[in-house]
Amino acid sequence: MSPPLFWVDEVPRVGGEVVLSGSEGRHAVTVTRLGVGEQLMVGDGRGSVTDCVVEAIRSKDTLVARAHAYTFTDRPRPTVTVIQALPKAERSELAVDLATEAGADRIVPWQSARCVARWTGKADKGIAKWKAAASAAAKQSRRPWVPDIGDLVTTMDVRAICAEVAAGGGVVAVLHEDGAVPFGSLPLAGATEVALVVGPEGGLDDSEVADLTALGATSVVLGPEVLRTSAAAAVALGAIGVLTDRWDR
Repeated sequence: MSPPLFWVDEVPRVGGEVVLSGSEGRHAVTVTRLGVGEQLMVGDGRGSVTDCVVEAIRSKDTLVARAHAYTFTDRPRPTVTVIQALPKAERSELAVDLATEAGADRIVPWQSARCVARWTGKADKGIAKWKAAASAAAKQSRRPWVPDIGDLVTTMDVRAICAEVAAGGGVVAVLHEDGAVPFGSLPLAGATEVALVVGPEGGLDDSEVADLTALGATSVVLGPEVLRTSAAAAVALGAIGVLTDRWDR
């Protein structure tokens, strides 16, 4: 089993000392119960990770470790943006958690036509929760990159994002139970970027599907089952990992 990963503002180079304190230190000392001589990893969420060994426990929320191996991992290619229609409250952060564990590079919250959830007047709070969920999930899955969480967008904004991805040689996949083609038929091998559009519990509005396909998106069916909105992006990311070089490392 790989050592646990913790976030720091700046990753030390080989031989350097790192002090874990605050919430990260508390998790390392009191939850993970790391002791002197045990291994851990520290990362900055931007690709840099250092393997360390604990040298001292100073308190219930502070430890000191020494770095002995540094690595930098670039983002996998093609990069994947998940445009996620707002799920209901109990599944909102779950969608972010699963997409992060599956490898999403960017997650954009979308107030689509059929969303039951509404972030009107509280978008900052919702985005903060998504960022916290992404950070925790990336740490749990030992990811060197924490996915970017975008601002809340409207359908007009989604149109612009999808048009830009398609114009740049990317693939835009609208996940839809009545999709025109199977997910596996998408031209993913040569794609520079992939955008996954995920609807809410009530599904995508027909006008949204028509608008996005007119801009170069493809309406696709992911499989024989109808997936919950919180799971759809993660399942699609798994398929992309197999159908591209993203998992070949």
